[in-house]
Amino acid sequence: MLQLEKYSIGVGDRFAHQAKAQLRACIDAAGRGIDVVPVWNKSFREHGIVGSRPESVRAAADRAVIELDWKRPYHVDADHINLDTVEGFIAASDFFTLDVASAIGQAVPAADIEAFLARHPELVGRIEVEGLSAPIASTPASVAATAAKYMFATAQAGRIYRLVHSRKAGAPFITEVSMDETDNPQTPPELLVILAAIADEGIPAQTIAPKFTGRFNKGVDFVGSPDGFEAEFNADIAVIAHAVKRYALPGNLKLSVHSGSDKFSIYAPIRRSLERTGAGVHLKTAGTTWLEELIGLAEAGGEGLALAKEVYAKAYADREALCAPYATVIDIDAAKLPPPDQVRMWTSDQYTGALRHDPACPLYNVHLRQLLHVGYKVAAKMGQRYLDMLNACEEAISRNVAENILERHILRVFPVRG
Repeated sequence: MLQLEKYSIGVGDRFAHQAKAQLRACIDAAGRGIDVVPVWNKSFREHGIVGSRPESVRAAADRAVIELDWKRPYHVDADHINLDTVEGFIAASDFFTLDVASAIGQAVPAADIEAFLARHPELVGRIEVEGLSAPIASTPASVAATAAKYMFATAQAGRIYRLVHSRKAGAPFITEVSMDETDNPQTPPELLVILAAIADEGIPAQTIAPKFTGRFNKGVDFVGSPDGFEAEFNADIAVIAHAVKRYALPGNLKLSVHSGSDKFSIYAPIRRSLERTGAGVHLKTAGTTWLEELIGLAEAGGEGLALAKEVYAKAYADREALCAPYATVIDIDAAKLPPPDQVRMWTSDQYTGALRHDPACPLYNVHLRQLLHVGYKVAAKMGQRYLDMLNACEEAISRNVAENILERHILRVFPVRG
């Protein structure tokens, strides 16, 4: 089994042009005493929109590692795959995010639930978990209800894992189980049952991505109670440590925070938890590279700024179609989107001020940022014209990409080595 490092960070790259800048952020972090490894991720949906293939992610990552002489581990994630989409990722990936959120709640035979209860009498009663302020209290009925809700999903994860294992033919890989893209969070007691079921399936999960309480909108800050998140995060860490010992799961099993980019208000709570417990974390994804590309284009001025404005105008015109697939993870007030005619008159500073995630900036517009976050399809349709402009404005773009990942993400989340 390939082992994931304690601290890892997802670095998505829609157009496969910023791998060096992303890796440079990890190199700079190491120079400041923070050890974090990059995981390049791109989903089946993103490949379909951009017209790329998983091999392009691997090629960009490998090239950056060679050119920057990176000696530590790095990985390429088959992001949010399922049985229908995994095949194309097998060769290029060494990290597989098994997305089974859509399977939550699907019915399983009563006999399977009864067998689960028979295998796990330890899940019933008062369960002492080190790190929790009170024992987990459960009954046969509550455990059966949780099993009924999640067993189909864990069984689906098992099927995907075994398919990948057979197709990889002995090549090692990392497995994550993801249940985050659903409406209701998984409570710590539910997480314990889920981890027992994952162990039953023989999945050597190294990261688990639950749905946390609160709203994790794309590319903007966490909406909810940071204190509540911290308590939940701490409880999940305690449950994972308990499950690792009880069910012989991988010792480095850790939480994965999905849609983790730009959730600034929970970064300090995550860091406190990591420092206190010694646990690891996978932040997936960190820094919205596509938006930093637009910021770099705007900073470059001239044709770069003009193209950034054109992207906004087209995204504004097609906003309903662009937003529809992301309706559960964005909150955009259309009345607060500036009209394209106004944006066409903006300076570089006005465009970057509206888009860059700096809540202290009076120009910052959270609605514009979310629209452009989901608007990368506009740039994809531009094809080579957009890619050529990325090359022309490379200095401004790469600087913004690296600074964003390092300053706004890595330095806020991950502890300095002890």
